[in-house]
This record gives sequence, C-alpha cells and structure tokens, in this order.
Amino acid sequence: MTERTTWVLVDGENIDATLGSSILGRRPQPDERPRWDRLLSFVSTRWGQPARGLFFLNASAHLPMSFVQALLALGYQPVSLSGSSDEKVVDIAIQRTLRALADHDGDVVLVSHDRDFVDDLGHLADGSRRLGVLAFHEFRSSEYTNLPGLELFDLEYDAEAFDAPLPRVRVIPIEEFDPEVFLQG
Repeated sequence: MTERTTWVLVDGENIDATLGSSILGRRPQPDERPRWDRLLSFVSTRWGQPARGLFFLNASAHLPMSFVQALLALGYQPVSLSGSSDEKVVDIAIQRTLRALADHDGDVVLVSHDRDFVDDLGHLADGSRRLGVLAFHEFRSSEYTNLPGLELFDLEYDAEAFDAPLPRVRVIPIEEFDPEVFLQG
C-alpha cells in the first residue's frame, strides 16, 4: 500500500500579486517572496505525510527558466501553461486539477486567495480527505470559511514562509497576544 499524499496546488500569480499590491504596495523583491520549499515542509509536517507540489505558471509570454529550475530543485512540479490573453490559464488549470483529484486518493492544500476555486474545492469536501487553504488570512476569500472541514493556514504566521516579517496588521487571538512584541524598539 502506498503512503497517502497531500497535493499542494500553488497559484503563484495570486500569491505574488497579493503580496505586491496589497501588502508591500510594490513589486516584491526576490528576497521578499515566499520560500516555496517551506510550504511543502510545513504541509508535510503538519499533516504527517509526503507533500507533492504543483506550481502553476502562466507561460503565455515566456517561460522563466531560472524560476522553473529553482522550483524543480525545491521539489515542485512546475505546470507551465499558455493561452490567449483573455484566458485565466492558471485558474482554469487549477480548477481542472481539483476536479481530477476527485478520482484520486490524497489530501489537498490550495495556495491561493482566489474565490474561483471555492466550488471545486467544495466538491472534494466529502469527509474522505483533508483539505486546506494556505494564504494570507486577511486576503483569502471569505467564501472558504463555508466549506466543511477545511483547515485555514497563514503563509507568514503558520507556514513561516518568509525570511523577515511583512508589514501586515494582524488580528491576534487573545491567547496568542504577547505585549513584548509591541514593546520592542
């Protein structure tokens, strides 16, 4: 019998756009982007099983070979897509992958804020698998909270995917509040 796997589906465009426009207010520098390997490690450790990453890329204009090579070295399978300018090729591919996963064993973690995946992820919420969404909590579509059994993780606070703190305003559960964090110079 093979060991159960968690499929980690990464909408890199969505994460990068949210990081740049909503958090930093500018295009992220390479050292400000997530450490993608930490996501696979986080998911694998959290759920106690291997995690396989599919990283979806829009390569309609060009294929960023150095980034693709880095993803391969980190253990991801890059999914390079192309289409016409009016097609959201990454969204289409992730939706198709979520639908195809209905016929496969394994758990699923979606790395995106986008509400376009709520219905397809919801079809997998039949109690036979674990499901998660890994994103910035404050920018994740609120529609995900309606899916039964879905686990919600934060890229920065749970997965610790960044080397330095991001300029975010966080709602802190009182049991996690540490005044020392705010009293430091």
